[in-house]
This record gives sequence, C-alpha cells and structure tokens, in this order.
Amino acid sequence: MRFKNDKSDDYDFVFHDAVAHDHPSMSDFWRFKSLTIPQYDATVGYMFHDKNDLGIEVSWNHLKYVVDDYQTMRVSGEIRGFKFDRDTLVTPDFVHLQHTNGNNYLMVNLVKRWQFLAGRHLALSAITKVGGGPMISYTISSIFTSHAEGPFHYEGWVAGTSVGLKLDVFRYFFLQSDMQGAYAKYTNSYIGADRQGRVTHQFGSAQLIYAFGFNVPL
Repeated sequence: MRFKNDKSDDYDFVFHDAVAHDHPSMSDFWRFKSLTIPQYDATVGYMFHDKNDLGIEVSWNHLKYVVDDYQTMRVSGEIRGFKFDRDTLVTPDFVHLQHTNGNNYLMVNLVKRWQFLAGRHLALSAITKVGGGPMISYTISSIFTSHAEGPFHYEGWVAGTSVGLKLDVFRYFFLQSDMQGAYAKYTNSYIGADRQGRVTHQFGSAQLIYAFGFNVPL
C-alpha cells in the first residue's frame, strides 16, 4: 500500500502486508431508511436463450474495506526528507484509510447457465460468471491528521469470477447464491484534506452472495 504526495506535501512511503477487513453493517439491514448502509449487491441482466445459454449482466457490489488501526507493520520510504525502513505502530494520527461508502465494484459479466432440473413450477440451474469493470468508490481517510471524505469517483478497476446456483420459482421469481472471487486494484484514491495525496494498493476478495429477484419474460 503506497502513499504519495509530491504536490502539496512531500512524502512517498509504503505499508508492507497491511491487514484490513470488511464491515458488513448488518445491524442496519432491517431498517428501510438504511437499506444502502450494509454491504449489498444489485444486478440486472439478460439471457440470450441461445444454444449456449449465455447472458450478460451489470452488477454493483457495495462492499467495505477498512485498514485496521493500531497495527504494527513494516513501513518504508520517505517523509519530508527523512528516509526510514522499520516496523511501525500505525495510529489514526499517522494514517487511517477505509473504503466504506464503499469499496464498490461496477462489473459487466458474461453469464453461463447450465439448467439441470426443470419442473412445472421449479427450475434449478448452475450459474457461472466472469467479468470486470471500474471501482466507483468513496474513501474516508486521514494522513498526519489531515482528514478527507469522498467524493465518489473512479479509483481503480476490478476483475472477478463466480459460481453459484439459481432456483427459479413459478417462472417469475428466483433465489440465487454465488461465491465470487475478485481482484481489486486501487490506482487513484485521494488522501489528505486537499486531495493532493494518492493511495495505490491491491487485494483479493471473496464474498458469498445470497440474492432474490424477478424474471421478466420478453
């Protein structure tokens, strides 16, 4: 994880093996006015009904990513002419970073369906997806107590794949579960009140998705 500012300040340093976690915020899930606060996924797609049973979809994965405060890690680089390379306790007064509104994946996916059970009212299919797209994220951060929040903007890109099961009910409704793995690369995150600093980092993510929705026959 690299922090750099050569415009309004003078620093260029790296966090090695930083530890971060997600933040499901599921306590807000049942409040109607707070539906967008927890981690969630929304998808719209179209099945071509060709011989290969392919489709395409656009998905919005609203995840959250928080770098743990008060962790000790190796930090190396330069701050205002002082060079260093040593284990450091990273407090919020030094650096704090979170993508919690959020770590957003906007992905276009190719979808493949294998239907292996089709009854009068129920149909069960295996679903695989592969795709990628931009991350339109909202970062909350501070460096040397200089605090910044947002705005939503392009911060990098993501690519991923998933596999799951889909149960169609009475043709018009469905239940679905997916296991998705993704690789995210942040290239343009702001840090500092003047938004002149930049953060670059990358990580892998895995999520288990439960979904319900509606089929619209055309």
